[in-house]
Formats: sequence, structure tokens, C-alpha cells
Amino acid sequence: MNDVNLGIWSKLSKVVVLLIMAAAVVAVSIWYAPVIERNERMRKEIFRLDTQIQKEDAAGRQLKASIEALSRDPKTLERQVRESLGYAKPGETVFRFEAGSSNTPRSR
Repeated sequence: MNDVNLGIWSKLSKVVVLLIMAAAVVAVSIWYAPVIERNERMRKEIFRLDTQIQKEDAAGRQLKASIEALSRDPKTLERQVRESLGYAKPGETVFRFEAGSSNTPRSR
């Protein structure tokens, strides 16, 4: 068998194959870049929504506990009615405190 020496053509064909492979890698990277970015945005959105779900679950548990307390404990119900509606028992004096417009002390 004879080895045929193609000289520069052998080296050029290897370089061309390498360049084609590099171009394919770049093309795939460019093709999938938007998909990867969209995937990252969706992961951030999922994290944000999971955090919001946890906050809403905590608020729901707190409201459920308040409902339980109001339905089972008459003193809690009485306190809530007094605070929200301003009711008082006969003979009691109700004091209402309103927030001031400014907390800065006046100079004399």
C-alpha cells in the first residue's frame, strides 16, 4: 500500500472541518441563548410566586386562627367588637386617641 501525501490539502481539510464544527457550536449557542434566558426568567418568576404563596399561606393561617378565636372565645369577640365598633358597657367611659399630624416637639 502506498501512502499518498496530499501535502497542504490534508491540513486544509482538517482546518475546514474544525472551523465547521466551531461554527456549529456557535450556531447552537446563538440558537439556544433565548431559550436559556427565557428559562432563567421563568425560574425567577417561579421563585417570586413561591415566596408570595408562602406569605399568603401565613396570612391565611393567621386569619383562620383569628376566626377560630372569635368563634370560640366570647371575650375575644367582645374585645374585637369594642375596638372596631367603639361599643362600651353601660357606665364605662371610652377614650379615643387620635394620631397627631406631627411628632416633632414645638419650640417655645
